Amino acid sequence: MSLMRLLLNILWLLTGGLWMAAGWVLAGVLLAITIIGLPWTRAAFSIAGYTLLPFGYRVVRRDEYTGQADLGTGALGFLGNLIWLVLAGWWLALGHLIEAVALAITIIGIPFAWAHLKLAGLALWPIGRMIVPTDELPGGRGYSAWG
Repeated sequence: MSLMRLLLNILWLLTGGLWMAAGWVLAGVLLAITIIGLPWTRAAFSIAGYTLLPFGYRVVRRDEYTGQADLGTGALGFLGNLIWLVLAGWWLALGHLIEAVALAITIIGIPFAWAHLKLAGLALWPIGRMIVPTDELPGGRGYSAWG
């Protein structure tokens, strides 16, 4: 991890990243307890890790990255995302939006507010996405917390 990524991730943790990662973990635990929510638990924990340290990683569509469609990128993934949206997605997106508004008030917080807005979009529709290190993406495909 470069020094810049390390500094950005430390600042991110201090400006709300830790709380939002805890929100993702809580959503994952609650979904796991229901047994029915187990398919969404893995996505929630994966995104919790990304929310904890987002700089240096990107979110990409899994079918575009691997070159193959799978259950999460097809019709079942669409249905899973709709169910996720109702159960947990909008709550997490709202949390990211509140963080973004609070951070956008200061000039130094604007890049972090932008990252929260991107995470709010991911919170609404996470299934069929994967998180990969930025270094593994030719041409900067996908979107990262920074740009």
